[in-house]
Amino acid sequence: MKIYVDTSVFGGCFDPEFQIWSNRLIDMFKEGKHKAVISDISEFELKFAPKYIQQILESIPGKNFEVVKLTEEAKYLSEHYIKEKIVTRKFLADTQHIAIATIQQVDILVSWNFKHIVNYAKIMLYNSVNLKYGYKMLEIRNPRDLTDEK
Repeated sequence: MKIYVDTSVFGGCFDPEFQIWSNRLIDMFKEGKHKAVISDISEFELKFAPKYIQQILESIPGKNFEVVKLTEEAKYLSEHYIKEKIVTRKFLADTQHIAIATIQQVDILVSWNFKHIVNYAKIMLYNSVNLKYGYKMLEIRNPRDLTDEK
């Protein structure tokens, strides 16, 4: 399964509230059970994170992850999320993560961002825009939903 991972998942590896599930998901990528997909947006965001968070991505074998780019098509779709007032321009990066994952047709996007991404009402709105512009619906979950940890 190809799983788009936003930056919050890497930080979650050190957050007491989320570390069990974030680390288990990272282990699944290391073991090759799933393929991690990150974007150049995530790479940019990780540049500002502490080194110990950056090292999490470095610990995943190259064959088990890929980096995808923010294309013009993704920028266009991201703008539609903002025009539809799902979130404000202040949260442009969140809409770009969703647009990239949609266009890359990943199986699922995972995040710990419950305000702007992993939020039932927002997921419905993102997917309504996706369908309106001819894209498939995007499955959005948090890492806990993908692991067998209790």
